[in-house]
Amino acid sequence: MALRRFCCGVVLVGGWWVASVGPGFSAKDAALTSSGLPVPRYVSLKSDHVNVRSGPTKDNDVAWVYTRSGLPVEITAEFENWRRVRDSEGAEGWVYHSMLSGRRTAVITMKSKDELASLYQSADPASTIVARLQAGVVAQVKRCAASWCHVNGEGFDGWIEQQRLWGVYADEKVD
Repeated sequence: MALRRFCCGVVLVGGWWVASVGPGFSAKDAALTSSGLPVPRYVSLKSDHVNVRSGPTKDNDVAWVYTRSGLPVEITAEFENWRRVRDSEGAEGWVYHSMLSGRRTAVITMKSKDELASLYQSADPASTIVARLQAGVVAQVKRCAASWCHVNGEGFDGWIEQQRLWGVYADEKVD
């Protein structure tokens, strides 16, 4: 009898788990964490000197140092005041929460490093091209809707297809 109750409990919990992480699961559906914010989520580096550690304490070795303020990173886990982050190249490590900013930025991505991403005057590929950006350029994300994002940076301001950005989820709405 006890075994049957255990098996029924496993089936119920398993069904709930599949329903919660099955098809259609996205970042907006993620459970809230101790910070009260969903994981995963994108943020940016607050400083031009950010230590990335191999684990979530100051006792862990510094694996490398980010030297570019505003670089977007994705928070993939939280432990107390530490955030595990991943960058656009896939490198992961732990950063102290105060070194991160909620300001949204993104990196321009292209299939080839030699290609340029077109930046348009409006969210329409028929509008005027106002700039062409290289892969790796960091832009501040002003807003995103309907697969287009309004971005700006040093010497540019315009609209880009959302698929050209690392730092914004597919079809994410940013205000």
